[in-house]
Amino acid sequence: MEDGKSCHPLLRGGNKREKGYSHGLSSSQMQVMASFCEALLPSLPLNKEQNLQHNHALSAFYNISGSQAPFPDETAEIMIKRALPEAWSLVSWVLWILSFRFGTLLLCGKDCLEWKWPFIHKFSEIPLNKREEILKKWSRENNWTPLRIVFVFIKLVSFYNFFTRTDGSGHNPAWEAMGYKVDTRQKLTHKERPLQKGIVETMYENDSTLIQSLTEKGLEVTEDLEHNSYNIKCDVVIVGSGCGGGVAAAILANSGLKVIVLEKGEYFVSEDYSSFEGPSTNELYESGGIMSSVDGKMMILAGSTIGGGSAINWSACIRTPDPVLKEWSEKYKIPLFGSSNYQSAMDAVCKRIGVTPQCAKESFQNQILREGCKKVDLKVESVAINASADHYCGSCCYGCRTGDKKGTDSTWLVDAVANGAVILAGCKAEKFILEDGKNGLKKKKCRGVIAAATWRSKVSKKLRIESKVSISSCGSLSTPPLLISSGLQNPYIGKNLRLHPVQFAWGYFPEDMTNFSGTNYEGGIITSIHKEFAEDSTPKFIIEAPALGPGSFSALVPWVSGLNAKDRLAKYARTAHLFALVRDQGSGEVKAEGRVSYRLDQVDKESLRIGLRKALRILVAAGAVEVGTYRSDGQRIKCKGIKEEDFEEFLDTVTVAGGPSSRNELWTLFTTAHQMASCRMGATKDDGALDENGESWEAEGLYVCDASVFPNAVGVNPMITIQSTAYCIATKIAESLMNEM
Repeated sequence: MEDGKSCHPLLRGGNKREKGYSHGLSSSQMQVMASFCEALLPSLPLNKEQNLQHNHALSAFYNISGSQAPFPDETAEIMIKRALPEAWSLVSWVLWILSFRFGTLLLCGKDCLEWKWPFIHKFSEIPLNKREEILKKWSRENNWTPLRIVFVFIKLVSFYNFFTRTDGSGHNPAWEAMGYKVDTRQKLTHKERPLQKGIVETMYENDSTLIQSLTEKGLEVTEDLEHNSYNIKCDVVIVGSGCGGGVAAAILANSGLKVIVLEKGEYFVSEDYSSFEGPSTNELYESGGIMSSVDGKMMILAGSTIGGGSAINWSACIRTPDPVLKEWSEKYKIPLFGSSNYQSAMDAVCKRIGVTPQCAKESFQNQILREGCKKVDLKVESVAINASADHYCGSCCYGCRTGDKKGTDSTWLVDAVANGAVILAGCKAEKFILEDGKNGLKKKKCRGVIAAATWRSKVSKKLRIESKVSISSCGSLSTPPLLISSGLQNPYIGKNLRLHPVQFAWGYFPEDMTNFSGTNYEGGIITSIHKEFAEDSTPKFIIEAPALGPGSFSALVPWVSGLNAKDRLAKYARTAHLFALVRDQGSGEVKAEGRVSYRLDQVDKESLRIGLRKALRILVAAGAVEVGTYRSDGQRIKCKGIKEEDFEEFLDTVTVAGGPSSRNELWTLFTTAHQMASCRMGATKDDGALDENGESWEAEGLYVCDASVFPNAVGVNPMITIQSTAYCIATKIAESLMNEM
């Protein structure tokens, strides 16, 4: 077990709380919260079959309750920090109502009544079995959906917290029973951190030290007392350090330009990583990995650290499909994507990040995907990875501890720093500096960016970074709000958001009943893929294997009862998952930070339904004894010895339901790890927010270099497409600036 001492303190977990909680709930509200958590995860006896196993870990897991301190308080604390304000208000309001007898009667009906004084029970006084029945009803509630939203929110966060929380020794009381072990493989260690020469970490700085730190990195810094800011000069400022920003920084610094990269996340290297799901996700992901669309339908994963998504993605390296390039260059009139320059950029990107055609050994889930496809006569391809062929890592989603995966933090940003670039970690851009155009020109001129150190820093002054060129590379969720807050008004900014919606299928493979070795959390995450194509040969949907740690698994598992939840969770390690990912025709919007709306097109729903059924067929063909979906009713079927007609009848019932706020009794959660096209390129300002060079139609010298520039969804894992597009945009910028010098 990882002792936590060999990793970065922020990734360690298990820290004791020195101060009280800030959630602001009263003791009576917390009593309701604890009762709620107990009904979701109750203390239960083992059944006869389990008792015969004499498994002490299993017995301890079934005995533990979700109401035990400090789980309810921690659940509330996560909610107030990560939830949308209206969602937290709803939860706290419902908890308040349930702390009263008549309030409980209003929301729970006859289940709170008893034929003796006081006749009406408060929620916390209702017997456990009746509380469980109330939650079952709330899960199916389709008239007053706010009750279902509260149920979903508390279930998701409480389970996630319970199954990721560790003590000071890195121990979680459920992991042994679930068959889960934290990755403890030897880490790659460095004599000097790869970016040390150019990194300034604001969490270690204050107002008196920052100027010295920046000056030592070769920057020209002055203090502006009137505006309470530091003025910094450079040639190019880049907001974001991921697949777009990292590549752009390297290309531009290599051209002899003075580059500054701003990243709101912190800097970690391989020896810092703990592989603990909870603290890792909290530090390395946007909103601590707990982010949803405004209606709660879509759970969103996006990187937020030095290296961005490339530091925590699943290593899949898939070149932009030719039919997609054809569509983008011809239908959307963006010549770049049909050019030889773009093809050369893909070659250069794959070379720099060390793309390997296939791995030497496949993981449990990828073996199942490959074998299942083979048995139902479906084509399966190997997926290239940006690591060595021997990379057998299932915890790269928490940072690659072996240092084998080549994210921008260990490739492009290293190149940038070697050529004089400076990276400010823990520094968030607030707005770009725009000046009105001269001589009556409508187009503004971008002069740089205003930024501020994040909350861990003691730097109180703003940073005013003046530059010849400014680049937004903070991703499809953050670039549009940043541009809008800067004063840009193109209607395509924040519109057309594509998310590659995902639906999961699962299959249980007991260790003594299958030839597949290993567990679902070991080995390369994505090394095999099945593709389904549309009539125009563009990707329709793909089927791959995911990374689901205990917390993520528990949060997504449908809750139909406390016993069912524990039974499912006890089978975690040998539950294989496959997902169907659709190249979405529907789209969403992100105009303000953290507020994502999204509409799933009916065509997308049908594609997901077909993909989900195909994934179930693959799992059954591979030998699963039980399969199912993540629909709210816990849809599943035992398939050992099942007749083909019975299985087909089951598949006919597989549907893609709406989200929790839909008016249907059955619902599901969708997930996304790819966000694109929210600030797309267009042939004219009436077709997109940017021209084909990635420059804003409204502001000279302001560029975008991330997945938001895509005309629409790419249909496959987008890392290579983002980096190749950034390579081309940055090369053009460098040429333009060098011509001016």
